[in-house]
Amino acid sequence: MLNLLYLRMGSVLVLITLWHITALLADSPMFPLPLNVLNSFMEHISNGELLHHLGITLYRVTMIFLIAMPLGIAFGLLMGNFKKIDAALDTLLVLGLNMPALVVIMLCYIWFGLSDVAAILAVVINKVPTVIVNIREGVKAIDKKLIEVAYIYKVSRYKMLFTFYIPQLYPYIIASARNGLSLIWKIVLVVELLGRSDGIGFQLSMFFQFFDITSILAYSFSFIVIIILIENFIFRPIDTQLSKWR
Repeated sequence: MLNLLYLRMGSVLVLITLWHITALLADSPMFPLPLNVLNSFMEHISNGELLHHLGITLYRVTMIFLIAMPLGIAFGLLMGNFKKIDAALDTLLVLGLNMPALVVIMLCYIWFGLSDVAAILAVVINKVPTVIVNIREGVKAIDKKLIEVAYIYKVSRYKMLFTFYIPQLYPYIIASARNGLSLIWKIVLVVELLGRSDGIGFQLSMFFQFFDITSILAYSFSFIVIIILIENFIFRPIDTQLSKWR
């Protein structure tokens, strides 16, 4: 465990070292030193500005995640288990997967106004299809022979569901959650940049107008820290726990 931790920390240190050396060679305000970004980060935290906008963005990301994941899992299960439903919705799924996020965001803002409802809806529409695809493929990959054995031994439906069926879907659900979270926060930043007056995306657009690269990196760093914490203290422990059945 410690060796893995050292490897993770080592890769981060190598990245920071390369960044520092490159910034020294560039010697330009357009490529700030890591220490300058850290100082900017602490300054924005101390005045409360960063925490305010970070909290708003995290609220939107959380709401979208809690809506998109259950919807995607439900439709993925239906499409994976029932061929007729799969055939009926497959074209719509392909359309949803290939619809540009920018177009969806613009349409939602035009139809529903520059509101949080429109912002959240736009990202949900973009996220749900990717969850559906992962879960549908997970259902199709389930070992049918294992399910047949459960039927032969007359295992109860409850035990069959939670002992034989759902555990085989765990990797696909966790993968959807991880990929989904990364996709959601990226699109949320675009949503905030285009039509909101708060949040990390809005602040990044303001810094961009003044070519404030240091603040852009400081704000980006704040959300990266949150994502790393979620990965290490939520997703990874859950993944380890749910994989014990193997």
